[in-house]
Amino acid sequence: MSTTFVGNQELSNFLGWISIACWLVVYSPQIVENYQLQSGEGLSVSFVVIWLVGDLCNLSGAIIAGLLPTIIILGTYYSVCDVTLLAQIYYYRWKRARRSVPLLVAEDSRLSALYDEASPLLPGEGPAEDRPPKVKQVWGETLKFAVALLFVFAVGVAAWAVDRHVHENAPRSKPEEAIEWRSQILGWISAALFLGSRIPQIVKNLSTRCEGLSPFLFVYSISGNTTYTLSILASSLEIKHLAVNAPWIAGAALTVFLDLFVLYQFFHFRQEDKRRARMRERSD
Repeated sequence: MSTTFVGNQELSNFLGWISIACWLVVYSPQIVENYQLQSGEGLSVSFVVIWLVGDLCNLSGAIIAGLLPTIIILGTYYSVCDVTLLAQIYYYRWKRARRSVPLLVAEDSRLSALYDEASPLLPGEGPAEDRPPKVKQVWGETLKFAVALLFVFAVGVAAWAVDRHVHENAPRSKPEEAIEWRSQILGWISAALFLGSRIPQIVKNLSTRCEGLSPFLFVYSISGNTTYTLSILASSLEIKHLAVNAPWIAGAALTVFLDLFVLYQFFHFRQEDKRRARMRERSD
């Protein structure tokens, strides 16, 4: 008697819709951060470019293999969002380059850390580590985005409920899956690119101390990738299904660990700023 888990398509759809909901908003905190700072320098260009190439490979491979619609929808949306972030970075660089006189006062003190290595905004500014740390109050923002995350999950559940109601009397057949070498190559390339894309950002964070970078980009990314992986696994644990989807499972699941490391960087630098601020208060 076979004990193979053939999966639960309803659970897969449920998790898939939650994943889509997470990814629909994943870039919004960073886009807002860039707009408020009028700068995209908190992001590593290499991070975004490699992420975009990975998304394009992911999308191409998913289309060739005829994978789940969830995967194709997400791949298309990821690519659009990557282009949006790149457009912000270069637009704000172009906007600064057009100014005929150097800035005498920074619009936001966080910009100092972003531009410190090449062009300090304030005359006579020293390195970022020599200036008094600006302790960012994150608890209010954390609560705000935590509530937003719960709302996103609720939207995903609502979308799943609507989808279930629409197809209640018309059960959908599972797409035929086949191991196709072109899609597999593209899938594994995209998985490697997703993992590699985080490295330039992690390195950049060491100099910028995560200034200009929204932690909630990574919170939503972790949520989206986790539910995305679970939706594939919930569909079936048959060997053929796992083999066909292996690149996408690996790319999403392993990326979660690097995103967790980026979140660790955020909290490490914030705690370090608090300690330095307390030491300065004592010395004063």
